[in-house]
Amino acid sequence: VILKNYGVEEINRVGEVFDPNLEQALLTDTVEDKEDEVVLEVLQKGYKLKDRVIRPASVKINQK
Repeated sequence: VILKNYGVEEINRVGEVFDPNLEQALLTDTVEDKEDEVVLEVLQKGYKLKDRVIRPASVKINQK
């Protein structure tokens, strides 16, 4: 709540297509019913201040 008051937002894009500007892929998995390059899980939260990334989110993505 305190960070939000200063304009800091959490990067949480589970279910969306991987964006290397906001996230770094640490792991891959194969899930047949999901699209390729979709974020499956956030391993470490990422944050941005307005439009600037403070820390990219570490994520697991789908690879077919």
